[in-house]
Amino acid sequence: EQEKAALEAIYTKVEQGIPARKAGLEEDAADLVKGLGLLTMKPVIYAANVAEDDLMDEGASNEHAQALRKKAEEEKAKFVLVSARMEEELVELDGEERQEYLDGFGIQQTGLQSLIKVAYEMLGLRTYFTSGEKETRAWTIVAGMTAPEAAGVIHTDFTKGFIRAETVGYEDFVTSGSQLAAKEKGLLRSEGKDYVVNEGDVILFRFNV
Repeated sequence: EQEKAALEAIYTKVEQGIPARKAGLEEDAADLVKGLGLLTMKPVIYAANVAEDDLMDEGASNEHAQALRKKAEEEKAKFVLVSARMEEELVELDGEERQEYLDGFGIQQTGLQSLIKVAYEMLGLRTYFTSGEKETRAWTIVAGMTAPEAAGVIHTDFTKGFIRAETVGYEDFVTSGSQLAAKEKGLLRSEGKDYVVNEGDVILFRFNV
């Protein structure tokens, strides 16, 4: 009965040329029709391509960007500002020059980085890091994964022999410079098998095989 009501609500909207995601379904009702794979039920991201200067006030002075932002808010969708011109310029710069360029506009990250971050969130994905003497690497996991499950993304043996996860937040890691330095400052945590990995965690897995 609930599924029928959900389908009728969707049908009414689609007949009017309105996306199915605007049918006003409760979460449990939406789950019932999720298997249908309706294209207009999928979440969307509205991205406005703006001039570099528009990024300084988050598009507040750009009427077109504001109109698109309003539409996104009405649909409870995500909205991102991107400057294709800026992205083109950044490709030609090295790390230090890139940061100086961004600082000149008073922004912390590029529109492309914002777009990737929003897309990750919408897909229910998270990123954690491992860092050793030779390399620092990012790993993609599903939101809600525990430490042993996240370790399994590297190798299944890590899950089987999991002992603990020595963890520090990304910002604390960058400020400290290394996990050892973070440990000396008391910022390193020893997490067990029930720990849910957070976005940006830097982890050293201890395991036994």
